[in-house]
Amino acid sequence: MTAIDWQYALNLFLDSDFWWASLTVVTLSVLTWTIGLVLGLFLALAKESSTPVLRRAAEVYIWFFRSLPLLVLLIFVYNLPQLVPQLGGLLSNPFAAGLIAMIASETAYIAEIHRGGLLGVPKGQLEAGRALGIRYFGRLRLIIVPQAFRIALPSLANEFITIVKLTSLVSVISLSEILLVGQRLYTQNFKVIDTLIVVALYYVLIVSIFSLLIARLEAWLDVSRRRQAQPVAYFEESRDAITAPARIPSKASPGVPPVVDICGVSKSFGTKRVLNGVSLDVCEGEVVSIIGPSGSGKTTLIRTLNTLQDIDGGEIFLEGRPWVGAPEGRYQVDSDFNNRITEIGMVFQSFNLFPHVSVLDNVMMAPLYHRRGERKIIRQKALAALRKVDMHTNAHKFPHQLSGGQQQRVAIARALAMEPRIMLFDEPTSALDPELVNEVLRAIETLAAEGMTMVIVTHEMRFARKISDRIVFMEHGEIVSKGKPETIFDGTDSRLATFLAQA
Repeated sequence: MTAIDWQYALNLFLDSDFWWASLTVVTLSVLTWTIGLVLGLFLALAKESSTPVLRRAAEVYIWFFRSLPLLVLLIFVYNLPQLVPQLGGLLSNPFAAGLIAMIASETAYIAEIHRGGLLGVPKGQLEAGRALGIRYFGRLRLIIVPQAFRIALPSLANEFITIVKLTSLVSVISLSEILLVGQRLYTQNFKVIDTLIVVALYYVLIVSIFSLLIARLEAWLDVSRRRQAQPVAYFEESRDAITAPARIPSKASPGVPPVVDICGVSKSFGTKRVLNGVSLDVCEGEVVSIIGPSGSGKTTLIRTLNTLQDIDGGEIFLEGRPWVGAPEGRYQVDSDFNNRITEIGMVFQSFNLFPHVSVLDNVMMAPLYHRRGERKIIRQKALAALRKVDMHTNAHKFPHQLSGGQQQRVAIARALAMEPRIMLFDEPTSALDPELVNEVLRAIETLAAEGMTMVIVTHEMRFARKISDRIVFMEHGEIVSKGKPETIFDGTDSRLATFLAQA
């Protein structure tokens, strides 16, 4: 039995050829992973695209390169100049050929990892971004990709380790990486085991260093593991933004068109008719509460106002101008949609705060995206909006550090920061514990007192009666009854009285 020559093995750690080969492995791995991250993201987005050509092309690419062995691809790319001589200058270089082959192969795997991350981002995040008027690529950059990358990072890190190990295959095209250097040595001295032990240790060293770096990156991206930040200083000069004169309610002023005018809107999901010719107007400064049993179409109706839900028929006007419609059953939105959508603020049932940024950054994101002023001014206005809902002292925190009621108040501030003409509330208290409901209701009452135009879907009957100028009762996709609170709650409508008794 031949013993391992440890002296020989230790001397290999001083061998310059091994260290140059290690640098080659690191460079090849990092470039493959980095370029694969970018290309894989585009491929994942294409596979999730609503455009059939893009989706099909991405599916075919991923299927083909995941099916093709890397070893075959390496040899093919390296010998491709035999078919296309013009590529000889590039592909005659083993490093370039190996890099291209590995990127082509790994992009397919990384794309599927990215797609898993994208699918892991809740749909509400997309809707919140859209409601703030942030366009598709803005939503990707600011909201979706940062969250998806955090979700996918453990799998992406694992793929990087796989790439490091796969670099050993490029020895087949004579690229001087770690394994090839070892092979050259043991074919001369026949110390196969001794040399391969050192080769393995070089790979282990590279993987260990990068695993540590990626672990640090993962910890930095995990906001739940960050230390408590210092409270945001609230400067006196921002108080001017808080005490600005409230809008004077005009209600139904003669000659003034309603802020929102819904005309005969219909919507079906398959054979189920959710909205059946609904018509409703909301005037400046008016608070309209929509009540009704579950499945009556309340949420669907309110979502049609900010285009989160399309319609099959009817038309909606915003400030007297066409907003959305469905002439001949074809859904259309106003050509100036991207500029006008910011006139409608939306507060969701499940808050839909962006978990990867602080409370203050949540409120500042849309105004910064829309370039509503200098960053300093936007920051002051964001703090003012937070103060309006009594959340300015929590501006430095992240959403996961807040209670449900606090998160909902931040969501209200986020919508207010865009200075909308009308605010929509989709059951803003239904996801809250009973003891947290009142703090959200008080924030909404403050807005009502200042003359904010609001449409509120709610199950809080006392609150609706107290705050509303009008109450709308819906059932089976239709408006069954509407009027002032004292009329709605007088008990003369037997069906409404039965609903209110059960609410």
